[in-house]
Amino acid sequence: MGSEPPSSPPVVEEGGEDEEEELSGAEEVDSRVAPGRGSLLTRRGITLRVLLKDGLVEPGDGVLSIHYLGKKFVGDLLCDGKIRWVETGQIFNSPSAWATHCKRLVNPAKKSGCGWASVRYRGQKLVQYKTSWLHKYQPSGEVSLASEGDDEEMGEEEEEDGKTSEQVEEKNRKGKLDQQEISLLQRRGDRERLPVRYCTLGTRDSARDPHTLVELSAFSAINRFQPFNVAVSSNVLLLMDFHCHLTTSEVVGYLGGRWDTNTQLLTVLRAFPCRTRLADRDSAPAVEEEICQNLFMRGLSLVGWYHSHPRGPALPSLQDIDSQMDHQLRLQGSNNGFQPCLGVICGPYYHGNQGVASTITPFWVVPPPEQRPNDYGIPVAVEVTYVQDNFLTSDVLNEMMLLVEFYRGAPDLVQFIQMWSPDITMLDKIKVWFLILITILLRRALLIVLITILLRRALLIVLITILLRRALLIVLITILLRRALLIVLITILLRRALLIVL
Repeated sequence: MGSEPPSSPPVVEEGGEDEEEELSGAEEVDSRVAPGRGSLLTRRGITLRVLLKDGLVEPGDGVLSIHYLGKKFVGDLLCDGKIRWVETGQIFNSPSAWATHCKRLVNPAKKSGCGWASVRYRGQKLVQYKTSWLHKYQPSGEVSLASEGDDEEMGEEEEEDGKTSEQVEEKNRKGKLDQQEISLLQRRGDRERLPVRYCTLGTRDSARDPHTLVELSAFSAINRFQPFNVAVSSNVLLLMDFHCHLTTSEVVGYLGGRWDTNTQLLTVLRAFPCRTRLADRDSAPAVEEEICQNLFMRGLSLVGWYHSHPRGPALPSLQDIDSQMDHQLRLQGSNNGFQPCLGVICGPYYHGNQGVASTITPFWVVPPPEQRPNDYGIPVAVEVTYVQDNFLTSDVLNEMMLLVEFYRGAPDLVQFIQMWSPDITMLDKIKVWFLILITILLRRALLIVLITILLRRALLIVLITILLRRALLIVLITILLRRALLIVLITILLRRALLIVL
């Protein structure tokens, strides 16, 4: 008896109305018998089987791919025109079915995949192979391949592909900071950057300045509730703001903490400043590896990031919104479980701040509506509870010393003797932190005093207890002695009475 053949992988049939593009093999042949004789193949009639039969594509392992919102999916093209997802072995009848399934893993609200605009064959979009087929076999036919919804999907995919290159171009544009670049950055920061409301942005526009600031919305304004609670340690705020105060250039760092799925509470316990320049791509991997090791050693997880707007409002720019969305998708994890990622912006030297204290803005990004996939994400304010630490830890003090050493002698180091306002110097402004440090140290000293008092009270209680025990012992001995004496007296009296009787 032979063993049973292994069960074939499940065939997934998704994609809504896009599945109409899948025709039977006979229909494909009939529709293509006499091109140019009034039998034109429709847009949905061109399938992967048609392209395979006419030699425009070839079956192979790993030749198909989807890039969507920072995620990459790889598939095999089978000889029958079906697609096998490499990660799970699932079989899909059409590009739209595969694209819809993959996109729903990243964005559960996704309703369609428009696979021909999303799936790539050896790096080229399948829609380009459709165009080549039409030019070759139906040159007089319709060559506009954009079916309903394809335009939006193509725009969305192109946007995703261009995001990485835009970030690289931005980093290259900044280059290595020298004195001239720093002065230009300061002059750009000194200009008033007026934020815009999110509702005025509309669809993405490559001509729009990526540094455009956007006002934060409230969760209630978009008919949502904040999906998680956040608690931030005061030591995190101190180290984060201290880092941002040292330089007139933008700085960045990561946040470590814990995520409790039962209580939906995100606790931020430690800040990890990146002691490197934003444009220094050579040292960035080593710095990030060191932060990962520190997180692991402390038993913490990566829960967010922070950066500064040295002379501008603590509001996210369009570029910040895209970066935050990328971080949120990365922290979501491969198991598609929800884990929030907190973004924080610090504005230390913005003259619109109230008083000398920095403005610190926690925010999150909600994906754009399903019907407007090419819009920017919606930046929303996050309500945070700040937890006061009892004392300043030694590792935070050590990190502050390392930051001072890193920026020592740098051309963009803040000159604390310069005036921040007509009557306040940079040094006067930074003195706020000395007051905070003194307050923390006083609290620590107060804690020591309280502990001493409690220890003294405990010692006093112990002494009193010992004395009470001794006194009780004396009382007991006295009672026993009295009882013994009474027994002796009774014995003597009984003897005398017995003697008289005799």
